[in-house]
Amino acid sequence: MSTDTESSHAAEALQASQIEKREKCIFCKICDGIEPCNIVHQDGEFVAFPDMRPAAPHHYLIVPRHHYTDAKSLSKENIPLVEKMVLVGKEVLIAQGGSPTAARMGFHWPPFHTVHHLHMHIIAPENEMGFIARGIFKTNSFWFVSPENVIQRLQEKQ
Repeated sequence: MSTDTESSHAAEALQASQIEKREKCIFCKICDGIEPCNIVHQDGEFVAFPDMRPAAPHHYLIVPRHHYTDAKSLSKENIPLVEKMVLVGKEVLIAQGGSPTAARMGFHWPPFHTVHHLHMHIIAPENEMGFIARGIFKTNSFWFVSPENVIQRLQEKQ
């Protein structure tokens, strides 16, 4: 078998794997318009919608259309992606009547997430989060990290 044929088979296998991930992922289905959802923002890169179990009056998920497993799976090249997610999150919050100055943003850190598709939470106002929500979304804990923390970790990656 030639190297070109091997490369072609590898590329086909990778594409089939990506298609299978999209078909199984609830967030990919929402991004693709297959799964109904109350979308509050969408553009070429991101989709945003309310969290199913809001921790405060404003609780949205910012989801990239491209399937990334989680924040830990990102590389240095993905720092602009995280930065854009923050900007989109703030835009969504303002458009929905919330204040970014009173918001908590972050990512669940593996293995502490239930949907294996990168998503950022933006929750506001922080002072209206309940006791349990404050624990679940405790900033820079083992299970929930701020966008700044994610960017720092990515900068330190080899």
